[in-house]
Amino acid sequence: MGRTPTLRGKLTLVTAGALAVALAVGAAVLVALLQAARISALDGVVTQRAAVVATLVATDRMPQTLDSQFGEVVQVLDAQGSVVATTSNASLTLPAVTPEVALHLVAASVDEAGGPSGAGVDGAAGIEDAVTVVRADSPYGGASRVAGVAVPSPDGARLVVAATPLRDVAETVRTLVVAFLLVVPVLVAGLAAGVWHVLGRALRPVEDLRVAADAVASSGGAGVLPVPESGELAALATTLNAMLTRLDEAAAASRAAAERERVAADGARRAAQRQRDFVADAAHELRSPIASLSAELEVAQQHPQAYPREELVADLAADVARMRVLVEDLLLLARVGVRPLASRELDLAEVARGAVRGVAGEVAVPVVGAGSARGDRDASDRVLRNLVANALRHATGGAGGASGVEVVVADGLVNVIDDGIGIPPGERERVFERFVRLEEARERDAGGSGLGLAIARELAREMGGDVVLRGRPDGESGLCAQLRLPSGGEGRSTPPQR
Repeated sequence: MGRTPTLRGKLTLVTAGALAVALAVGAAVLVALLQAARISALDGVVTQRAAVVATLVATDRMPQTLDSQFGEVVQVLDAQGSVVATTSNASLTLPAVTPEVALHLVAASVDEAGGPSGAGVDGAAGIEDAVTVVRADSPYGGASRVAGVAVPSPDGARLVVAATPLRDVAETVRTLVVAFLLVVPVLVAGLAAGVWHVLGRALRPVEDLRVAADAVASSGGAGVLPVPESGELAALATTLNAMLTRLDEAAAASRAAAERERVAADGARRAAQRQRDFVADAAHELRSPIASLSAELEVAQQHPQAYPREELVADLAADVARMRVLVEDLLLLARVGVRPLASRELDLAEVARGAVRGVAGEVAVPVVGAGSARGDRDASDRVLRNLVANALRHATGGAGGASGVEVVVADGLVNVIDDGIGIPPGERERVFERFVRLEEARERDAGGSGLGLAIARELAREMGGDVVLRGRPDGESGLCAQLRLPSGGEGRSTPPQR
């Protein structure tokens, strides 16, 4: 299939075609007018010559040889059509017109004079008005303009004929037509080139818009179109840019909505998976104390003498206490995020000392430093209780009954440091998962539920903070559990040097 013409090409073709038609029509009209003017001039010449000679004939002053002023042939014919007198460029034996043309001229001139047919013109009066001009073939030049008038003379009626050939007119017309055939195509081609150039400049902004639109389409809709300085294209480009902006905004909103839906779906899947894992882990953790209770009751039932009542009650109470702690931790995890926590100014040193008293009992756990933060008092207490309890379970302790645990307080920060064997850096995030215990790294684990660190991190994040595990600041063996909370902004302090 052929290539579709462009707007520039169509406009150029239309303009060139219109000019060609206009020039052709103008040339034809000009040629016709010029031809008519030349013929009219020739008619005037032959009419005047015929009238002059007719006057001479009518007054009986006609010479034997007539003068030819412009190369015309002038002859005087008698009633039989014979040549009576002629110019030097014609022959006495060859009339300039045929008998039919001669009869037509006689009849026409008599009718013009208003006399009876064949009577001719009386005297010299009205001779020029009686001259008739026709186009006829002549033996003295082919197609010619022939003027004729019938006049009386002493020797009888005479027909005066003046003829001039049309070849000069035809040559002039032919030359003019050839000139037009040469000039018109050049003019049309020149104008077409000029129109092509002007349209190219005028349509350049349109091409720029097209190229920019292709670039915008290739880039996925990002970008703007160039705006011309003025004119209709400037308004068009501005409108298109506004449309592109709205499309970009709509696309961005659609992508954002799709991303939100994806994130929500992923979150829902993860939440469902966490719920399934949580239920499975909880069932697994509850199975151990329930199995222990069942075994103890079965032994006591089958061998009552071998299992003293006091020992049975103590064992059952220990298993029930273990189940109670596990159930309370599970309920606490389930409630995290359901009720918003309070945010008030906290004295972190005071909160830390309260947590230590609730967990360590008689074991000495020093709390050093001072600082403040914003958070929920009960939640902060629970976080620090879990961190201190975890540190006490894994600390080695020192001489003289030392716990091997220290709590260091600063603004927005509490470090719980133990001197245990520590946790490899690659495993420190895993211990925040629910029911995870690193048995190889924590051989001294005294039987926690596996939820303490998970609860601590969840509560800290609910308050806008976090719990992370690091190595000890002094580089010794052990672990530093760090609670971060939003700073209270009053009297920042730094931890004491250890």
